[in-house]
Amino acid sequence: MSQYKQSLDDALETFQALRPLEPKITEAAHLVLACLKSGGKLLLCGNGGSAADSAHIATEFTCRFQGDRRPYPAIALNSDGGLLTAIGNDYAFQDIFARQVRAFGKPGDVLIGLSTSGKSRNVLFAIEEAKRIGMKSIVLLGKGGGFTKGAADIEIAVAGTITARIQEAHKFLLHALCELVEPDLEKE
Repeated sequence: MSQYKQSLDDALETFQALRPLEPKITEAAHLVLACLKSGGKLLLCGNGGSAADSAHIATEFTCRFQGDRRPYPAIALNSDGGLLTAIGNDYAFQDIFARQVRAFGKPGDVLIGLSTSGKSRNVLFAIEEAKRIGMKSIVLLGKGGGFTKGAADIEIAVAGTITARIQEAHKFLLHALCELVEPDLEKE
């Protein structure tokens, strides 16, 4: 079998395994909608490809997804290189998101963390800080959830072990979240 066919088969298998996650993504959509409609904001974080996905989804809420609607506050905590390197240098890399959650977060806000391995200490510490200050949290995981499993209010775990397929599934789930939330945001 060619590598392309194997990748396609792996992607199809991963996406088929997303069907049982519908209740979790619906629950996450309700949480995000309640947050934004009550004047709260979204904070998102992840590393590497998950950082890019965090920035992408923050853009979908702050600019627009499909419809023309008012902007909603969403901040990708991985987007400010100066701030990340200052916190990483002056404190520790594991603190780069938690320190920002403490700075920007408030009760009623929602943190969305992404970790394909579930072993991103900086994402875990951000979830713990969010909980400490009274925020709710959603985490998208893969590879069994790692040590982040059980840390967030809502956990959406993608079955599989291939990082690229997990990232693709996370992006799909985040777009599905936008599709669930946006119709009610357009009414605002």
